[in-house]
Amino acid sequence: MKSLPASAMPDRRSPGVQPDAVLSGEAAPDAATLALRAVHRAASDLRRGTPVLLRGAGDHALVIVAAETVGGRGLAELAALMDGAPCLLLAPVRAAALAPSRPVPAAEDAAPAVALRLPAALLDPAALRSLADPTVERLLGDAAAIRPERLPSPPPLAGAALALAKLARLLPAVVAAPVPAEPIPPNLLAVSAAQVLAYPATAATSLRRVADAAVPLEDAPDARIVAFRAGDGGIEHLAILVGRPEDVAEDRPAPLARMHSECFTGDLLGSLRCDCGPQLRGAIARMAAEGAGVLLYLAQEGRGIGLVNKLRAYALQDSGLDTLDANRALGWGADERSFLVAATMLEQVGIRRVRLLTNNPNKLAALAACGIEVSGREAHAFAPNGVNDAYLETKARRFGHLLA
Repeated sequence: MKSLPASAMPDRRSPGVQPDAVLSGEAAPDAATLALRAVHRAASDLRRGTPVLLRGAGDHALVIVAAETVGGRGLAELAALMDGAPCLLLAPVRAAALAPSRPVPAAEDAAPAVALRLPAALLDPAALRSLADPTVERLLGDAAAIRPERLPSPPPLAGAALALAKLARLLPAVVAAPVPAEPIPPNLLAVSAAQVLAYPATAATSLRRVADAAVPLEDAPDARIVAFRAGDGGIEHLAILVGRPEDVAEDRPAPLARMHSECFTGDLLGSLRCDCGPQLRGAIARMAAEGAGVLLYLAQEGRGIGLVNKLRAYALQDSGLDTLDANRALGWGADERSFLVAATMLEQVGIRRVRLLTNNPNKLAALAACGIEVSGREAHAFAPNGVNDAYLETKARRFGHLLA
């Protein structure tokens, strides 16, 4: 294959229009789409263990790598770029487990990130993975005796750095070091902190229908699936329409709707650890019985932390933590989902008024805040199965789900 000349190669330093788009006659992407693409590419680089330049206002800039994925080459690239000592950025709960030398004030626990000083012995891929992941702390080996020291304050862009790691579905643990904001080193992808923090809302509102087909289901023969994709070409979300919920008249009850976060283990494998599978199938069957409904199948596994991190949380639950504390021990919040995604999908299929099939009152408030009229809540509880009893009890006691 003939190689492209250097002038035709994509410039990693800028998310601007690439030559192939110009040559094909395509319209130039708008600013929002360019920002989405820049963040998507930066998240992909973190997943590969490649350094990324995070820029803030003025001359603030950090070069960052994900502690979970960085290897020797990535650390060498980081060392060549940085203009100061590196630190490890972690969520407060994870940082407190590693550096528990003093009580953590409530204000610090609510902070977006805590910075730990990294001695040279801990600038090692295996040690960094252990610092990031409480399920593999044994990898520390001889470095286990070295406890990282908590720094007085994190760098200004620390919150955006952890937010980017979360968007990459990685543990929120990032090695960061200051660098000059300009000039951008060659072949280092740069993204602004503002673009990272705006990404969830921008991606949600950029969703567009990309496919629509009739898919008869066992419990709902008259069903269609509509696929949605964000402006950066990232992961798709699905709407399962039973009957014609978009055609329900204004003088009739609003159609049933359910926001269902994907669950590989429960929906596909029939896991007994959760109630997701019964909720999915029960919702579709109930919509079919009523003649219409819409189930939004959202790519937000594990309350938004992703499948890999959900499995890590399961491991921590097996050691005694409940669902909420396991997520926080990994550095994640109790619920990382954005329901603006669901509101955008409903609007695009012509549904602006629903009865929500849920036990989670937060979903009602979140969907209403996004502009969808929620005319009521329909209970959607299933009996415990002997394995998920504690999980359901945690849902009720700590997440406020209405299961009684």
